[in-house]
Amino acid sequence: MTVLLLEDEYPAAERLQRLLAQAAPAIQVLAVLDTVAGALAWLASHPAPDLILSDIQLADGLSLEVWEQAVVPSPVIFTTAYDAYAIRAFQANSVAYLLKPVKLAELQAALAKLRQWPVARPETAGAHPTHSPGTADASFSMERLLDALPRPGKPYKTRFLVRQGEQFLPLAATEAAWFLSRNGVTTLVVADGRRFVVDYTLEQLETLLDPALFRRLSRQIIAQLSAVRRLQPHFNGKMTVDLHPAPSEEVLVSREKAAAVKAWLEGN
Repeated sequence: MTVLLLEDEYPAAERLQRLLAQAAPAIQVLAVLDTVAGALAWLASHPAPDLILSDIQLADGLSLEVWEQAVVPSPVIFTTAYDAYAIRAFQANSVAYLLKPVKLAELQAALAKLRQWPVARPETAGAHPTHSPGTADASFSMERLLDALPRPGKPYKTRFLVRQGEQFLPLAATEAAWFLSRNGVTTLVVADGRRFVVDYTLEQLETLLDPALFRRLSRQIIAQLSAVRRLQPHFNGKMTVDLHPAPSEEVLVSREKAAAVKAWLEGN
């Protein structure tokens, strides 16, 4: 089986490739792409893969735009920290919709479902779909996809229990200005400068925190909207972000993520 991987976070892409190797060693990952534009260009110049494994949020927009702009016959397994895009995902050939961090058992179950999943494969753009023998119509029902959609058991995280000396204090998530990951330790920093170690990775926090309020700016930092003071242009299309309180190191947003961060700050 050939797989195209759409993922803009390097650690997440590495982890997915390791999980794929465990779930199905015969799988061949053809390419790892981090933008909608890159995915469209690749699909236009290569045969369709047997499967696409795709995050929803890519560096230059939503991966769902790929299916809106092109005929993509390949089935897709979506992986994302958010379930707000589920309805649009239904319009693609979605086999499953896995919430991050993806677990091996969930990925194995999705791959098993793929073996029986009805997939329409048009020969060319605009052609009528043809079907593999023994499969049903690919225009499966909304109810069927809703049944397959994993849902988080809790709403977004609203508080943390942090340690202060020998005591544990409840802290509202909205009090967190930013989270820093360094040497495997994640620190929560509040607006008054206090710091607390929390037992979560940034990948886990991305799934737990409200994406309207919190955004991962780099591999090291997730910041709350209210902590952002200004953006400043940097070399080669990158941006620096001034936060309050100020981190000890410069917060640098990559060129690929700059547009998405601006859209987040504008409320889009």
